[in-house]
Amino acid sequence: MSVPKTSWGAVSIVLAGAFMAILDSFIVIVAGPSIQADLGASDGELQWVLAGYQLTYAVLLITGGRLGDLYGRRRIFVAGTVAFTGASVLCAIAGTAALLIGARFAQGLGAALMVPQAYAFLTVVVSERDRHRAFGVLGVVMGAATIVGQVVGGLLIGADVLGSGWRSVFWINVPIGLVTALLAARRLPESKASHARRLDLPGVAVLSAALVLVTFPLIQGPQTGWPGWAWTCLAAGLACLAMFVLLERRIAARGGTPLVRIALFRSRPFSVGVALVLVIYTMLTSYYLVLSVSLQDGLGLSALAAGLVYTPAAVTFFVFSLIAGRLVPRHGRRVLEVGAIVLALGYVATAILLISGIPYTPAAVIPTLVLQSAGGGLLITPALNVVLSRIRPEDAGVASGTLSTAQQVGAALGVAVIGAVFFAGFDPTAADRSGIAGHALAMASLATFTAAVIAAILVFLLPRTRPSTGNVRGEKPAHAVRLREQGHAD
Repeated sequence: MSVPKTSWGAVSIVLAGAFMAILDSFIVIVAGPSIQADLGASDGELQWVLAGYQLTYAVLLITGGRLGDLYGRRRIFVAGTVAFTGASVLCAIAGTAALLIGARFAQGLGAALMVPQAYAFLTVVVSERDRHRAFGVLGVVMGAATIVGQVVGGLLIGADVLGSGWRSVFWINVPIGLVTALLAARRLPESKASHARRLDLPGVAVLSAALVLVTFPLIQGPQTGWPGWAWTCLAAGLACLAMFVLLERRIAARGGTPLVRIALFRSRPFSVGVALVLVIYTMLTSYYLVLSVSLQDGLGLSALAAGLVYTPAAVTFFVFSLIAGRLVPRHGRRVLEVGAIVLALGYVATAILLISGIPYTPAAVIPTLVLQSAGGGLLITPALNVVLSRIRPEDAGVASGTLSTAQQVGAALGVAVIGAVFFAGFDPTAADRSGIAGHALAMASLATFTAAVIAAILVFLLPRTRPSTGNVRGEKPAHAVRLREQGHAD
């Protein structure tokens, strides 16, 4: 029986959805000051314009992945894309900060339904021989969304098309979302988990409570000086996670369908890979945030100029992501090892450069940013494949949701920890703002270097080899399960 050919058209459609969701996490950062001025938003309201999306997104990702497993990944992807697009319209027309915050929560819901299906499709519809290439393209898409978000945000706000100002950063989602939803409904093959049953509602409730209790203080704690309630929430969140594990095991033991099959974590590539992705995003999101602040508030660059500083690094990330896709099938884990080491060297080089007394200018840090991106391209893209490569297609949705949740929780953790290191040493009212900004970025670079070292250790804990057919021990080849799933097609 032959392996189905990869539908690159279908891959392009789902990657467009992932691009929108990731882009929206970064494009609004640039629009923040304009939003605050136009709507008269308080500092706390502005924080929730940024954090509301991230919180809903993180909390509902695993549930969104399981819904795709149960009711059809195409169906849930289209529903998520439509919800995300509609919420973008509500964001663009919001007349008050409260309405904008509500619409951002709705956007997060749409993203949580959409993104896990994109990752699951790469596992289900992409043939084994094309898997590394597909994840290489995903790495390019993720890098583009991260970098382009800030560049495009600056361009749109600066252009002020039809007097739309900051609202254009939400209007841009509408044509992309509509086209993506229409193409998905017409072109994506339907797939769902074999033996699909019903949604584990108790599991959804307990996991959602756990993730809210963990992510809410990570988002809000740094802004409020880490009061006692933040630590109480974190402790309660960890207790809920433990309760969730016990609940899922009991459901599985009596033959039910748990929201998360805890046995997934017995696979070392999956469990270590999820931890690796969490650490990677602890570095990635927070570092670009503090870099953006240091360039704009420290050096006085415009939003567009700050975004353009990232351009050489973005190009480097794209190139090395594609290189990684070609090298991993031949060299395996060694590619990730090199990437992790180069990434760590990039962060420590930035710190040494700025501590040495060299004036903080864009020209001074661009070479070290390029070094970081070279390592990131070799590490981030293969890491995604490591997490999902041994997952059975019927678990693809929940595994993808777990991966995406690790990304979002890692991002919140990074902002809390690395952001706190940066802002502890940064004073935008100081006379020597550039010098203060350079020192604060150096300290943040050292903190990020520590996270990069942890990532490197996790890489060396991954298995050296990758199977060419099956997944974890005792499972059928992925293409055999994939063919079996066609019986669920609409």
